[in-house]
Amino acid sequence: MKLIKKGAEADIYLASWNGQTSILKIRKKKEYRIDSLDQRIRTLRTIREARLISESKSFGITTPIVYFVDERKCMIYLQLIHGKLVKDLPPKKIITISTEIGKLIGTLHKNGIMHGDLTTSNFILSKNRLVILDFGLAQKTDKIDDYAIDLRLFKEVLNSAHVQIMEDAWSSFVNGYRIMLGTHVTEKVVSQVSIIESRGRYANVI
Repeated sequence: MKLIKKGAEADIYLASWNGQTSILKIRKKKEYRIDSLDQRIRTLRTIREARLISESKSFGITTPIVYFVDERKCMIYLQLIHGKLVKDLPPKKIITISTEIGKLIGTLHKNGIMHGDLTTSNFILSKNRLVILDFGLAQKTDKIDDYAIDLRLFKEVLNSAHVQIMEDAWSSFVNGYRIMLGTHVTEKVVSQVSIIESRGRYANVI
């Protein structure tokens, strides 16, 4: 078992499941929480993550296969996806593929799922198909504000990690999102993104 990524909520390992290489995600214990509460929170979040990954597959989203969930140890064995992270693609390719990302997120939102961690590191291009990774912060919701938080994060990532193509990539993303959800809903969500941004500016001034 080899550690490949340390996160705030979980550590990711390259492991083996039934003789094949896989990804093992282990949610970390939080020392500041009471043990019983910590166990309950990590267990529920582990179950929710696995459930939402599987649910997303049911309406056509490509995600890693969930091999096994150990609720007691707060572990998930997942399919290892080979490919290239979107963040590492050439700028022009990122602009183009942002339309597809917008479609995928529009599909999630249409089915009441907020991803919660939309970064270009959580999409991988594998055999010409986009795969969404890391549903650790995903949740069921029908709130426009939650969908706007998803979009706002993606926009922030473009503005920080891909600043030279930010405007074109964001426009492509919104176009893809609109294809799935229509103009009316898209305008409501994007408008809410602007409201969230203004809250941030106000907070900075204060």
